[in-house]
Amino acid sequence: MQDSVARYQGKDVTIEHMEAIMAAFNSRNADRIVSYFAEDCTFYMASGPEVAGRTVHGKDKLRKVLADRFVLIPDMRWDPKYDHVYGNHAVSVWTVKGNAKDGTVLDYQGCDLWEFRDGLVLNKDTYWKIVRPD
Repeated sequence: MQDSVARYQGKDVTIEHMEAIMAAFNSRNADRIVSYFAEDCTFYMASGPEVAGRTVHGKDKLRKVLADRFVLIPDMRWDPKYDHVYGNHAVSVWTVKGNAKDGTVLDYQGCDLWEFRDGLVLNKDTYWKIVRPD
């Protein structure tokens, strides 16, 4: 994992880098995922108790949040639609699906706004559409 991340350090982000990050998320391996994040990263999750959803700061806290999430939603997966990359920023659009242990079914379209520093994720801000019967 570290070798693939090291290839991007100090360079602009590429589509291949974004694909590698998505593959890490779809592995549902928290260590693999956080290998793409800076130590001082911030992840703004799509839902939570804050206006920004839920703010997770730091690689260690992110690792725990992700590991906990994958216990609750063991089949969670992202199907990419497209990525835009520009310099040290990217936008990814995807659908997320999964079946939570409490019976909740995830089937949303969403996007991430990414900021990188030296090839590592510094900030990830996640948004998704909420499906309602209206």
